[in-house]
Amino acid sequence: MKMNRTVKLLMFSDIFVLTGFGLIMPILAIFIKETLIGGTIFAAGIASTLFIVSKSLVQLPLSRYVDAHKDNVKWLIIGTFLIALVPFIYIFATDVNQIYLAQIFYGLGGGLAYPTWMRVWSTHLDKKHESFEWSLYSTSVGLGTAFAAVIGAAIAEFIGFAYTFLLVGVLSLLGCFILFGLERKKKKLKRVDAYDYHKQRKFVHNKHY
Repeated sequence: MKMNRTVKLLMFSDIFVLTGFGLIMPILAIFIKETLIGGTIFAAGIASTLFIVSKSLVQLPLSRYVDAHKDNVKWLIIGTFLIALVPFIYIFATDVNQIYLAQIFYGLGGGLAYPTWMRVWSTHLDKKHESFEWSLYSTSVGLGTAFAAVIGAAIAEFIGFAYTFLLVGVLSLLGCFILFGLERKKKKLKRVDAYDYHKQRKFVHNKHY
């Protein structure tokens, strides 16, 4: 089965970004508690809450905008870029308040990226293959995240937290870079549409004169 190029780009981008953050999942609370000033288990809970709340506050109003406009890829790229910055903030964090700031950035990025990703994905699924493509996405991201959890914990244990965060940042930036393929595709389609428009005008002009 030949898969839509847009669907492929979105899937590969999420594999890099979500697999990357899967490296952090098992270790973030430990990192906060053991290495940061003011770090406690309670502080780790606050960090998670800040992410979810900030994401929720952004994504709902943005989804209304996304539904009403066609040119939305830029929000997906901006959101994914903000997400990619978060691991680098973790690297240099010394105080739990810096983690709180990183989590707000994470939520803001997620709030920008999620509704836009859903819009682009749902409008480009191949007809009669929707279930397969959703399942392929879920399986790919799920397996990637599962293996990443073990690898991330091992890197943090034997090499250090900073190396885990650095790897996450690099993977997330690669995921963001992949999304620029959507912009190139959009510009190509605009050129094709312009060509067809002028071709049609020429045809109408010749027909009447």
